[in-house]
Amino acid sequence: MDKVIEINNVVNSFVWTDVGLYLLLAVGVVMTCVTGFFQVTHLAHWWKTTIGSVFKKDSSSNAKTDKKSISQFQALCTALAATVGTGNIAGVSAAICIGGPGAVLWMWIAAFLGMMTNFSENVLGIYFRRKNADGEWSGGAMYYLKDGMGKIKGLKHVASVLAVLFAFFAILASFGIGNMGQVNKIVLNLNSSFFSNVKAEIFGFPAVNLIIGIALVILGGLIILGGLQRIASFAEFVIPFMAIAYVVFGLVIIGINYENIIPAFKSIFKFAFGVEAVAGGAAGIAIKKVITQGFKRGVFSNEAGLGSSVMVHSSSNVKEPVKQGMWGIFEVFFDTMVICTITALIALTSGFINLETGHVLEGVNDATLINKAFGNVFGVFGEGFIAIAMLFFAFTTVLGWSQYGTKAVEYLFGVKVAKVYKVIFVLMIVSGALMESSVAWDISDTFNGLMMIPNLIAVVILSPLVFKITKNYLSRKLKGKDVAPMYSFDEEIQKLAEQSPSEDIIVLEEKSDK
Repeated sequence: MDKVIEINNVVNSFVWTDVGLYLLLAVGVVMTCVTGFFQVTHLAHWWKTTIGSVFKKDSSSNAKTDKKSISQFQALCTALAATVGTGNIAGVSAAICIGGPGAVLWMWIAAFLGMMTNFSENVLGIYFRRKNADGEWSGGAMYYLKDGMGKIKGLKHVASVLAVLFAFFAILASFGIGNMGQVNKIVLNLNSSFFSNVKAEIFGFPAVNLIIGIALVILGGLIILGGLQRIASFAEFVIPFMAIAYVVFGLVIIGINYENIIPAFKSIFKFAFGVEAVAGGAAGIAIKKVITQGFKRGVFSNEAGLGSSVMVHSSSNVKEPVKQGMWGIFEVFFDTMVICTITALIALTSGFINLETGHVLEGVNDATLINKAFGNVFGVFGEGFIAIAMLFFAFTTVLGWSQYGTKAVEYLFGVKVAKVYKVIFVLMIVSGALMESSVAWDISDTFNGLMMIPNLIAVVILSPLVFKITKNYLSRKLKGKDVAPMYSFDEEIQKLAEQSPSEDIIVLEEKSDK
């Protein structure tokens, strides 16, 4: 086990610190330039087309046209279900405690660049998706690796291998960081807030852990085994409710501590280039730690570039690849620029961080910082709310990752085996409630990072196609030019999209009330 841990640490450091993290940011820069800084130059358009359209009557964003796909808003909520999780609370807290307030600035930069990485993934995901044996949409990095990058001369075999590796890493990550790791966090938080005095055991296991684990297995089974439509319906209800509740309570805390808001922002920029004003090598180490923590926690939170959320976005009934790409921009914006920023300001205005030195006060750490900030304002209710918020955020992450793993298994082994995977995935939930070692979490974190390498290679190589599809959309939708639309690489799906009666939605089957 010691040897396994040693090897994992080396690979993890390579993936997340030495190469992978900077590759991720480099791809974000490339795709931002390729698309002409789309997230800024077309801000009004993507805002109006995404969240701005949800509240319009008869909006295509909410339209559910058939039983084989989900609406664009449901796709967003399901993707957010997998991304809005422990990273938004515990992850941001850790970034500030380890890297100082300056880490927040680098988290924002990572999100700004990640918007266009996520946009590009979703554009490629929609363009290269296909219908599986059950008539449902299937898309993801493995498909645009094989059918996109694989069609480039000399890259066929390399692309096929990378597609298999991506799917393999996704399956392993789904059991760890997408399942057991999240459930373990749920149990730890509930125990700390409500059951710290309960010491009873059942079959040698802590009674509370086992009961929570079984309860989550039952609830998870009812939702996950019901398919993507049931996951999406649950996410569509829970995610907006919990996110709004967290933002409202967070703004109350920030408002009460209003005198620290300006000093908090000053500390973010003051410490962005180093925790301590020291000279030589020590300063370099400090700066590297700040930047790394900010980038890493930002990526952990929104998953832009990992190629994960595209597997859900590809199940949307949207016709235009660019339109789902814009939902990807909003996903990163909401996850990091809104939720993570709220968390950062809660921490920095709470009084538990010395804004002059950037250090956390004695007796406070990344695991307790946000809990104490909420408890300081709302008392016992505040700490209880954080435990419940972590429960919902982490549990919806499990639901979202079940879909990622399902699509990865489906790619490698087919639809029938994917159904068996769902059952195994649900049963593994109880393991997360009972496990004590962090080894499983650390190893799955490595596989999570390994997913992004094949995905980013494909995104960069296919960047000219992303540019072409984006230009095609803008020419038709904003400039009114009469050019043939680019909906899909598949002629059958392209024709289906062209013949679809709706301007924005592709219909897989005729809707019936019978």
